[in-house]
Amino acid sequence: MKLSVLDQAPISRGDSPEQTLANTLELAKWTEELGFHRYWVAEHHNTNGLASSSPQIMMTRIASVTNTIRVGSGGVLLPQYSPYKIAEDFKTMAGFFPNRIDLGVGRSPGGSQLTRSALTDNQNKSLNDFPRQLNDLQGFLHNSLPREHEFRMVKAGPRVDKLPPLWVLGLSERGAINAAEQGVGFVFGHFINPTNGEKAMQAYRDHFQPSVTLDKPKTIACVFVVCADTEEEAERLAETQDKWLLSVGKGGDTKVPSMEEVRKKSYTSEELEMIKENRKRTIIGTPTKVKEELTHLQQLYQTDEFMIITNIYDFEAKKKSYQLIAEAMYQ
Repeated sequence: MKLSVLDQAPISRGDSPEQTLANTLELAKWTEELGFHRYWVAEHHNTNGLASSSPQIMMTRIASVTNTIRVGSGGVLLPQYSPYKIAEDFKTMAGFFPNRIDLGVGRSPGGSQLTRSALTDNQNKSLNDFPRQLNDLQGFLHNSLPREHEFRMVKAGPRVDKLPPLWVLGLSERGAINAAEQGVGFVFGHFINPTNGEKAMQAYRDHFQPSVTLDKPKTIACVFVVCADTEEEAERLAETQDKWLLSVGKGGDTKVPSMEEVRKKSYTSEELEMIKENRKRTIIGTPTKVKEELTHLQQLYQTDEFMIITNIYDFEAKKKSYQLIAEAMYQ
């Protein structure tokens, strides 16, 4: 089983965005030493608690301080941008860091309608245009647009030898089929909505068509994990993520709360039910428990790679969590 990282660059209460971005670089170097396969960064906008608003810039910086780990986007919000420009950005990164760059894209609108209007400069392209944009993006990457395409003579440069593989992030069978029909990799967001995972992964395999990117299906599942030496410590650490997820779900403050803040919070019965529901997106426990649950998900999803996301308050405890997971899975 391969292990990878998804980093939303969550800002812990009391930390600055500058410190959070420095933590991203430290975590990337740390997980590379631990043997993690990829390090992907997310794209979020108009939020005070997530510093990952520009994945291309973050990727270039991360790749410059690491040596072997693959660096990617999880993912660029394709509906907001030009497929041609994204192809050029990622081919440029691939030129600087050959065979280390991944291009993950998603269909998300990127936030509220106002935020999306700002992102697209009031153009507001339809989300239903995603399959066409995905096809164009692959065409620009590989110079494989059909002859009748209006932009067939427009080439995305630089024309590097090692092209970044293309992945689609999805939460449903529709997203899985989009990836399958284009013949690109599929990443299922178990950490957002675990309900559709088995069906989405099967739909992807059933509909997969070989392409210039892939000749056979390739999948990753992304899941929240909090790991510690004891069950009690893992639960304690996870409480800060619980409250963070609760606040995010309500459209509130997106900074990760401290343990002191969590201890002062009293929850309503409705909030406790929401926390219980959110726990379905998360694996929490000792290395042995985490290994057992990841192995179960591996069998359920028929995938050989998991992307781990850990949004707890304590950065050193986060590093320790990734270390314990790696030791459990690789030793």
